Amino acid sequence: MANHKSALKRIRSNEAKRDRNRYQHKTTRTWIKKVRTSTDKKEAEGLLKETFSMMDKLAKNNIIHKNKVANLKSSLSKHVNSL
Repeated sequence: MANHKSALKRIRSNEAKRDRNRYQHKTTRTWIKKVRTSTDKKEAEGLLKETFSMMDKLAKNNIIHKNKVANLKSSLSKHVNSL
């Protein structure tokens, strides 16, 4: 167990950040699935814009690697354009 007050605080703040990151990552994955399963092009385009925004925020905070985000955005764009 940690012996310093600052170490105890660091443990608490790391746990809070971890929970927040997991929630945002899981939510983004759910939106990606929504885009992939949508059949209406108009609806998919609206979902795509929101999903891209979420993925960019995760990449900015290094929750998802920027190259993975680029690959996901590319594949989702191809899917929506094929509808």
